Amino acid sequence: MIHNEIIRKNIAKSKGEEIKTIGDAFLVRFKNAVGAVRAGMDIQNEFLEYNKDKKKADQILVRIGIHIGDILIRDNDVFGTGVNVASRIEPLAEPGGICISADAYNVVKKSIDIKVLSLGKKELKNIEDSPEIFRILIE
Repeated sequence: MIHNEIIRKNIAKSKGEEIKTIGDAFLVRFKNAVGAVRAGMDIQNEFLEYNKDKKKADQILVRIGIHIGDILIRDNDVFGTGVNVASRIEPLAEPGGICISADAYNVVKKSIDIKVLSLGKKELKNIEDSPEIFRILIE
């Protein structure tokens, strides 16, 4: 399936670790935010190229949410606020887009040349201190 091939190839290229899939969703851990954002941008750019000559019904559009935070690893699964925030950020991304938390943005903005748009602080279900969310503008 081209969806999984593109995602897995770019996760590996940025040295990410696939934790699990749920349907067509991937939960991935990276050693740093720079690797996560690079993988996300590479994934979206590759899907953009793939979709170029496709009819709307045949296009593949994914949403990506990125956050940095503490996680717990148990029985080959991850839990914790870091996972919860990332999963709440993902639906804020447009199809074909990437949203990242302010924590992730503050880490990557000096290392990666990206353009972002602040979406402001967003209320996230079961998250007490809602972070500012940034949409990465993909050229």
